[in-house]
Amino acid sequence: MLKDKPDKQSIFQKFPKTFWIANTMELFERWAWYGLFAVLALYLTNSTDEGALGFTQSQKGSIMGTVTAILYFLPIITGALADRIGYKRTLIFAFIILSSGYWFMGTVHTYNLVYFAFLWVALGAALFKPVISATVTKTTTKETSSIGFGIFYMMVNVGGFIGPIFSSKLRDAYGWRIVFIMAASAILVNLVLVTLLYKEPDREKNIGDSLGQAILKSLKNIWTAIQDLKLLIFLIIMIGFWTMFNQLFYTLPNFIDQWVNTSMIYNSIANISPGLAAAIGTKDGTIAPEMMVNLDAGAIILFQVLISALVMKFRPVNAIISGIIVNAVGIGIAFGTGNGFYVILGIFIFALGEMASSPKFTEYIGRIAPKGKEALYMGTSFLPVAAGNFFTGYLSGDLYEVWSDKVTLLKTEVAKRGLEIPEISAGFSQNDYFNRAAELMGMSHQQLTDYLWNTYNPSKIWMVFSAIGVATIIGLFLYDKFILGGKDQANTERE
Repeated sequence: MLKDKPDKQSIFQKFPKTFWIANTMELFERWAWYGLFAVLALYLTNSTDEGALGFTQSQKGSIMGTVTAILYFLPIITGALADRIGYKRTLIFAFIILSSGYWFMGTVHTYNLVYFAFLWVALGAALFKPVISATVTKTTTKETSSIGFGIFYMMVNVGGFIGPIFSSKLRDAYGWRIVFIMAASAILVNLVLVTLLYKEPDREKNIGDSLGQAILKSLKNIWTAIQDLKLLIFLIIMIGFWTMFNQLFYTLPNFIDQWVNTSMIYNSIANISPGLAAAIGTKDGTIAPEMMVNLDAGAIILFQVLISALVMKFRPVNAIISGIIVNAVGIGIAFGTGNGFYVILGIFIFALGEMASSPKFTEYIGRIAPKGKEALYMGTSFLPVAAGNFFTGYLSGDLYEVWSDKVTLLKTEVAKRGLEIPEISAGFSQNDYFNRAAELMGMSHQQLTDYLWNTYNPSKIWMVFSAIGVATIIGLFLYDKFILGGKDQANTERE
């Protein structure tokens, strides 16, 4: 009698079809989201004569911070909704809302309407997030979860890498409106995928409950869950990680746009390969901020699976602590200098830390979720992300405006010198203001930028961002030592 042959099936072959469909939809959703979000800070605050909205940094922080916080808080409700009405139906609703929201957001220009349009987009994203995370959780096992979530996070970054590239090149060639059309179109691809190819995974159905009862039950369950001191403290500590992490998209694009001379990077690349410089640069011979920040996603695409394999056997808290240490170093370097090459180095270092920490956070929450409650617990994991975005909005808005915003610092200098320059308005843009100030001070554009940099030291904001990372590291170290006692965090194991 022949013995059964050993299972030589590749770990990638152990994932069902739905796992790969879910990851593909994640790619296109992230394409749309980051295609907009990577340039949103610039669109909201840059000069109106460039087609942007000309809002203040504080207004930018309010829109991005509060709306995105709401986005990450809503999965507490939408996770229960998905368990009630089904994952597939929820995804269809999500994609209809997202596509219409992206299109509408590109047609409005006042603060209130932009806020509303972005909130509508957030609703669609909040419907999508817990379902797609729960689908990945349900289609992985203890054996495949680390690689599975590594693949999932890599696909997040494939979409997050492609989106900003398209946004950067399209807005450079055709203006801002095309960015929103691109985002809406990417979501329509997902609407086709979910309709034709997505298979509903097994889930717990609350047939006896009304929708209101199901939502109330989910809120009660979450309240019960966070009464667990170990979980609650962990979620609170991780607010610091997400507050630091989000500076990459909220603040760094503005910092690069205002203070970093990217033409030196363009020229260095052009000396090696003019074609490559033209491909990644703008028609003005610079590198767009979103293309520099996009190095984060590019590095993760190349190295995420490798890093996931390296930290596969690490305890999640150990991997997260190690990653945040690297994050804090990277964010400090990125904001600590106006040298574009150091900014690139900082972004790359930050990406290395992100690869180790962020997927492990998601994996950890997924592994402790009781069977049949994956969407609900994945919704819980968004709590520190929501709070992190809220605090990021303040730091990127109010704090950045006072400490580092070029327009604010220039106004301060103009007032000190007693210069008479019209206020920025619909008929007198930020660029007009800067050009008039440079003329009155007898400086070129670059000389005035250098003067403001040397006089007001806008890079000092790096100390705040890195300090948040250090505080998070200390918090996790104490959490591991005194709360967990150095033991594995998983309370349940799934076959």
